[in-house]
Amino acid sequence: MTDTLTPILTRTWDDPRAWTLQSYRDSGGYRALDKAVGMEPEAILTAVKDSSLRGRGGAGFPTGMKWSFMAPPDGGPRYLVVNADESEPGTCKDTPLMLANPHVLIEGVVISSMAIGCEHAFIYIRGEIVHVYRRLLRAVEEAREAGLVGENVLGSGRTVEITVHAGAGAYICGEETALLDSLEGRRGQPRSKPPFPGAAGLYARPTSVNNVESIASVPGIVLEGADWFTGMGTEKSTGFGIFSLSGHVKNPGQFEAPLGITMRELLDLAGGMRDPDKELKFWTPGGSSTPIFTAEHLDVPLDFESVAAAGSLLGTRALQVFDSTVCVVRAVDRWTDFYKHESCGKCTPCREGTWWLKQILGRIEHGEGSEEDFDKLLDICDNILGRSFCALGDGATSPITSSIEYFRDEYLAHLTHGGCPFDPAASTLWAKDGHAKETVSA
Repeated sequence: MTDTLTPILTRTWDDPRAWTLQSYRDSGGYRALDKAVGMEPEAILTAVKDSSLRGRGGAGFPTGMKWSFMAPPDGGPRYLVVNADESEPGTCKDTPLMLANPHVLIEGVVISSMAIGCEHAFIYIRGEIVHVYRRLLRAVEEAREAGLVGENVLGSGRTVEITVHAGAGAYICGEETALLDSLEGRRGQPRSKPPFPGAAGLYARPTSVNNVESIASVPGIVLEGADWFTGMGTEKSTGFGIFSLSGHVKNPGQFEAPLGITMRELLDLAGGMRDPDKELKFWTPGGSSTPIFTAEHLDVPLDFESVAAAGSLLGTRALQVFDSTVCVVRAVDRWTDFYKHESCGKCTPCREGTWWLKQILGRIEHGEGSEEDFDKLLDICDNILGRSFCALGDGATSPITSSIEYFRDEYLAHLTHGGCPFDPAASTLWAKDGHAKETVSA
């Protein structure tokens, strides 16, 4: 068993009442805010920039740099918006973080707001997770009663109000500008950029939109210093992150570890494959919108640069694990169905492209179509990639192109055998009479 975990954001998750203000303070919570109220905004910003903290929501853009790109103060309001609309298939790190430790997010919001000159911050949370929404509301109330949120925070003379807003459950609202439109009461659709949110975001004012985990990492950086943070991870991907393992592993869950840990190490921490007799077939390094990996990528360091060099994206570190009983085509078909359904319809490449991708994949899954459909799929993906308003279109193409690259023979098997050749229980090819015919190599 490897020993590479760094429980920082997750260290109190097993406390009986970890979500309460008292429990958070007992574990050292809000000491970073005590320190931050005595710092100048520029000093907080410098600490975050020196830590090289990169956005934990998928894009990996340096958080401190994002803050510094905001339009300079002009006497008007400036906003911080926390993107808690976690809805990528397989992604499940922000929800348990807010459920078990909401005060670390609130402390991060207050400190971050001070750094950028924001007096009113918003946490945009997915509406379906009502229990987390209620817990955040109560945590904000506790913080306000203790003088940690609101006017004159800890007697500093600074004001930071926090509004927790529940969205209506659209995946597209995870895109920052669609989120802003939704927050303003409009239909959630991506905006044309520029202007970027840093110049004209919420209510056309300078706005920074950051992921939950990014903001929750700020208190530790302020309290312990940038060197403490850069002492973990790799040179260009500093710090720690929550890795979400799901699927065919013995002990699925959240594993907080330095960036640069490998999937092989994480699988060891999770107790290995659920069924030792079934080999790992493919996995996602960053959720369903990232190109899939296979067993040959188990030793790729899970940091932004290494994963990109291997042909995928670190994304949200949603590690979905699939063993040899899973049909790749069926899995990709299900993912594509999701992206087709969640397309907002604003741009033609995504609206029309995801619909056609689903039609063709459905034909292949049922043993219809021809080998020409593979080239047609890749051609449609090429016409979507980089041409849609937001990353939803790009994400929809990733599992298709990568699965054809690694498992083209499996796509062919669907045509050869007139339908899906897999028995989910035994991973065997099936003849048309319903009897097992031959074993498929994983």
